[in-house]
Amino acid sequence: MKVLVIGSNSFSGSDFIDLLLEDESNEVVGISRSPEKSSLFLSYKRHNDPRFKFYQLNLNDDADRIAGVVEQFKPEYVVNFAAQSEVAPSWDYPEHWFQTNTVALASLIKTLRRCRHLKRYVHISSPEVYGSCKGQVLETAPLNPTTPYAASKAAADLLLFTYVKNFDFPLVIIRSTNVYGPHQQLWKIIPRSIIQLRSGRKIALHGGGKAMKSYIHIRDISRGELAAMINGTIGSIYHLSPDGGISVRNVVEMICRTMGCEFDKSTIAVDERLGQDAVYVIDSTKARSELKWLPEIEIQDGIKGVIQWIERDWSEVQKQSLEYVHRP
Repeated sequence: MKVLVIGSNSFSGSDFIDLLLEDESNEVVGISRSPEKSSLFLSYKRHNDPRFKFYQLNLNDDADRIAGVVEQFKPEYVVNFAAQSEVAPSWDYPEHWFQTNTVALASLIKTLRRCRHLKRYVHISSPEVYGSCKGQVLETAPLNPTTPYAASKAAADLLLFTYVKNFDFPLVIIRSTNVYGPHQQLWKIIPRSIIQLRSGRKIALHGGGKAMKSYIHIRDISRGELAAMINGTIGSIYHLSPDGGISVRNVVEMICRTMGCEFDKSTIAVDERLGQDAVYVIDSTKARSELKWLPEIEIQDGIKGVIQWIERDWSEVQKQSLEYVHRP
C-alpha cells in the first residue's frame, strides 16, 4: 500500500507510521510542518526504514508543494493527523486553530477530491466536538463544541461531509479518546506526572482530577485507524475507545502506586481549565462490530510501558521542556 501521513511528527501520526512499516509491502510518505524529531518522540525512527520518506511542509503555507507530493507519490490512502490540538491556548489564538484545522483543510481537500488513485481519506477528528460526553455517546450524537479547538474540528468535519455528499469523496472519520503511550508529548498528564514524580516535584491536578477521561493506548488506536483505513465504510465515523472511563485522579493514583509514591504527598489540586468537559466517554460498538477492532492493552500495563520509556531515555527526557509552546 502507498500511504501518505499528514502530521507525521505528531504522537499519533508517528505511531501510525511505525505500525505501517511493520508490513514490508507498505510505502509511506510523511508530511509535517516541523523538522523530524528525534527517536525520543518518533518511534518509527528506530528502524531507519528506506520505505519512509519525509517532507517538511506546512498545510497553511505549502498547499502547492503538498499537491506536488500527492501528484508524484499517488497515495492510495491519505491519513490526516495534522491539527492545532491543545485546548487551553485555543482561547488565546482561536484564529490559529481555525486556520489550520479548517481553512487549510479546505485547500487540501480541494486537491485530494480530484485524485483518482485515492481509495480512502482518513480524517482524525475528536470527541470534543460533542462537548461533555455523558451516557451512551454514539457517532450520530449532535455536535456541541465548548472550546475554540473543538469548534474548529467540528467545522472541519462538517466541511468534509459536503464533499462526501457532492463528490462521493472517500472519507472516513476517526474520533478517539485520550491517547497515551511511549513517545508522547511530555506535557501530557501521564508522562508529565511520571517525570514530576521522578524529579521529586508535585503533580498539579486541575479541578482535583475529577474530570472523567477514557485513556487508551496509542497502539490500540493505530490498529483501529489502520482497520478503518482499509475496511471502513465510506462516509462513516468510527469511535475508538476503551470500556468505560476513569478519572484523572485515579490515573495519577495508579502512576503513584506503580512508582512507589504516596498520592497525597505527591499532588496538589489547582483550578479547573476553562471549558474542560466533565465527562469524556464515547461508545465504540460500531468499530468493534464493523472493523472487528478491540483495545488490547490494559491501562496498568500501558502506564508501566510509559514509565519504562522515560526511565530508558531519562538523560534525554531531562533536556526537554514540560510546557506546551504554541506555534501559529
